[in-house]
Amino acid sequence: TADSAMVKATSSLTSAALQTNLSGLGSSTNLPLNRGLERALEDAANSGFLNLSTRKLKEFPRTASNYDLTDTVEADLSKNRLIDIPSEMCHLVSLETLNLYHNCIKSIPDTIISLQSLTCLNISRNQLSVLPACVCGLPLQVLNASNNKLNALPESIGQLTNLMELDVSCNEITALPRHIGQLKALRELNVHRNLLCVLPEDLADLPLVKFDFSCNKVSTIPVCYRKMTQLQSLQLENNPLQSPPAQICMKGKIHIFKYLAMEACHSDKMTDALYLPVTDRLSLTRPTNGRSVLMIIKEYQVDLIK
Repeated sequence: TADSAMVKATSSLTSAALQTNLSGLGSSTNLPLNRGLERALEDAANSGFLNLSTRKLKEFPRTASNYDLTDTVEADLSKNRLIDIPSEMCHLVSLETLNLYHNCIKSIPDTIISLQSLTCLNISRNQLSVLPACVCGLPLQVLNASNNKLNALPESIGQLTNLMELDVSCNEITALPRHIGQLKALRELNVHRNLLCVLPEDLADLPLVKFDFSCNKVSTIPVCYRKMTQLQSLQLENNPLQSPPAQICMKGKIHIFKYLAMEACHSDKMTDALYLPVTDRLSLTRPTNGRSVLMIIKEYQVDLIK
């Protein structure tokens, strides 16, 4: 009938239209990523914020040369597959923040020194075995190099006089450089999960507010750390601590500092006794196993001279 023919024709047209639409979708399945990438580059040219996070990038987009990115102040290239820091990034001289978290980066090029506006660098969760000296020539306030393969920090780290936060946790660092005491602006230091056996005394002169050296091999907290009057957070668990003893460390910062103060007082008294002049004002003649205290002090003095 005419009605039946009309229904069949309508059904056929609908089916054809649906197939056309599906065909069109199938042919553009790879467009959203490209469109998103181009949109991100376009937005960066307009806003100064380049967001290329989580795009499976192995290299910097070649089409970026079509956009003016010279005014970019913040760049997020985290969670990609980069094996190098793209050379294009080192040309963005206005860059203040660079996030390279969670890539496969094995080295930092010397050309990064051209980023003389860079105050925040996140190079965490990569494959760095060396933190080059060129990084210490940047005006950094925040440096995150955690979760890499670092076994040392550069001696030139003391040049980072503006650095307020340093995170080198989860590496293989065996000792902190002596020049770390020159970081006079440092507020937060995280060396969690490394291979440290000794804490440098120079840290006592820094205005640290947060200090995390948990999960290392430290047995002694230097007595001079009692001078860290601004310290609010101290993380030290999972160390073979003997001084202060573990039972004191478990009670918290106040008890730790009391212990260090007592040790300092005891140390000062011992030092004074060793260099005490011979005088009748003190009674030092009481025998100790056949020797007077004065004789013992003289023996210590001889040992010190040797």
